[in-house]
Amino acid sequence: MEHFITASLAVLLWALAVMLPTGVFSLLLHFVLSLPMQRRDRARFFLDLLETAIERGLAIEQAILSAAETRDRVMGVRFYMLAAHIENGDRFTEALGKTPTFLPPQVNAMLRAGEKLGDLKKVLPACREVLRVAPDTVRSTLHYTVAMLLVFAPIAVWLITMLMIFVVPKFKDVAAGMSVAVWAPAQFVFQIAPQLVWFEVALFFVLMAVAIFYIGGPGLVRWFQFRTVPVLDWLAWQIPWKRKKLLRAFSAMLAVLLDGGVPEVAAVRLAGESTANEICRRRAGRVLAALENGLKLDDAICAFDDNGEFHWRLTNAAHARGGFLEALKGWHEALDAKAFQQEEAATHTMTSGLVILNGIVVGLVATAMFGILIGVLKGMLDAS
Repeated sequence: MEHFITASLAVLLWALAVMLPTGVFSLLLHFVLSLPMQRRDRARFFLDLLETAIERGLAIEQAILSAAETRDRVMGVRFYMLAAHIENGDRFTEALGKTPTFLPPQVNAMLRAGEKLGDLKKVLPACREVLRVAPDTVRSTLHYTVAMLLVFAPIAVWLITMLMIFVVPKFKDVAAGMSVAVWAPAQFVFQIAPQLVWFEVALFFVLMAVAIFYIGGPGLVRWFQFRTVPVLDWLAWQIPWKRKKLLRAFSAMLAVLLDGGVPEVAAVRLAGESTANEICRRRAGRVLAALENGLKLDDAICAFDDNGEFHWRLTNAAHARGGFLEALKGWHEALDAKAFQQEEAATHTMTSGLVILNGIVVGLVATAMFGILIGVLKGMLDAS
């Protein structure tokens, strides 16, 4: 009985030693990967707070201070920093400027444009467009990629290194002692083993950088933003689905401003600022230059969109009833659908490619190990 109890305790302790770190790691990974969604949910809740305050005729600053008095942790620390700035006498947009990481940059810029317009409620639909959530398949694929990055790549580096240092030399010595030639494919894999290790290391750091930017969000990205050399903004414009989202944000904000009676020049400038992207700002500058040269807005907008679709859509919207935003609604939804489709295809392609590449690495190592083992066994049979 005592042996049974001792064995049971040993098994329990072993299970705890294995499962407890695994459970802690899983919880930590879930928390880290959920940070982008938490930021998005806080921003959407904040927009609901603004809309409720506007509908009830309350001052925005007073509504924020009243919400801060609840001490609800759901809104996060940055919301209370915003409330503290307002309590110190800052206006709403001034406080937003002092807490730039509370809301996504595009939402920040749109709210400032709404204040200049004199009606924050009109820009709230455009803000919500920016906060549209990607499909679950896209998020799950990204999370799977990050999990694979954190678990598989370091294990692959460690395993290949240990095999090359401790196992392969022993097999080579045995083969040499038996005068057995190493299989040519196995010899090739042994020669490129350092490159395989460096490939896994490089893959790990590249995906780690992607994961850090994804988890860090705009608050991290803004440290790498330079208006003179906007590398990240240029990269965002080159990615097809991000370009569609930027085009949608610019178009939605321009439509809101034009419907609000803002002059075309001011509307284009504010819409360009609302994208929080330097490439879009420069393209909006080209539109402004075309307007100054006497072109109509629907013709000048060709300087923003290279394929001419924006020109065609805006021309039709100018003759439609119900305002620009209503007329462009269908196009905005089409841009969203295409962006999500391209993003989903890219994430699945990336994940499948990583799985295949890692599978090739594992297959090469396994083939080499079995190749030299088969050679040794064949030598033993021939000797007997």
